[in-house]
Amino acid sequence: MQASTFRGVNVGTCKDRRPLQKLSTQQRSSNGWAGTWHAAQRAGRGSRCRSTTGKGSDVAPFSPPAAPPVDPFAEKTVYKDNLFDRAMIYYFSNVMSKQLGGQKFDGSWDGFVDLSREIMRGRNSLEQQETVAGVLAGLLPPQAPERFRRWFPLNKFNAEVNAFITVLGFAWLVGPSEVKEMEVEFEGRTEMWRSSVKIKKCRYLESSGCVGMCGNMCKLPTQKFFTETFGIPLTMDPNFDDLSCEMFFGRPPPPVEQDKMYNQPCFTKQCNLGTVSSKYVGQPCPKIDTDRSKKAAAGLLPKTAAVS
Repeated sequence: MQASTFRGVNVGTCKDRRPLQKLSTQQRSSNGWAGTWHAAQRAGRGSRCRSTTGKGSDVAPFSPPAAPPVDPFAEKTVYKDNLFDRAMIYYFSNVMSKQLGGQKFDGSWDGFVDLSREIMRGRNSLEQQETVAGVLAGLLPPQAPERFRRWFPLNKFNAEVNAFITVLGFAWLVGPSEVKEMEVEFEGRTEMWRSSVKIKKCRYLESSGCVGMCGNMCKLPTQKFFTETFGIPLTMDPNFDDLSCEMFFGRPPPPVEQDKMYNQPCFTKQCNLGTVSSKYVGQPCPKIDTDRSKKAAAGLLPKTAAVS
């Protein structure tokens, strides 16, 4: 058998002894290098080639190089807040300000994010979550949680209503989202509920650029609030590759230490911890659990989970 070559490169031996066809100068000039490659592939299509470097092994098909990961922060999303959005931002900011002892705020979106950072400053992760829990409780009238649990117990309809309200009323906080179907284990049966919310690109996560803020200021206190206060189990699953997030009403959240977010590294191009100190690169964000090293030393966590 005769080995075939393409532009001087040995590409193997063909059973039907048909070498790759040569292309005319006109074909190369009109198609360019990409056209030359594809034309050569078409010319040799149908022949079964064998590698000359190994007995009987087929030549691996051509695979283009993998695309580099996309930076989700490269193109900042621009929002045009309407009157309802601005009212909600102001309302939430006002309640957060009260939790901070009357911290001044301007009612803008950036001011809202700054208040979130103020809650984190000087507090450990548990204290941050408790402060946010106080904010969420401050949004409700007295005895609202007890009445909610009594009037709206966990079932398919109430879980789907919560998903619908989230999409309708919280675009100002998380950006555009949509309701999707999900599997729910309910009363010993597996059912399909339209109680999942797919957030396309979370506005809060994009603006904060912080894994710890996502966990302690949003995900963990919100899960606990719905699960324990309202009696509607909620799991939130942020995607730190594209800043999307999924909310699952009717699905109990896992323990914090078993949540995949618990070992999520910092955004190295956004977080000052990730850029200032190289020891945090690839390590779990230290803001997610500020007492992680202490817990590991006490044997409450695997040593591999600690940040030195």
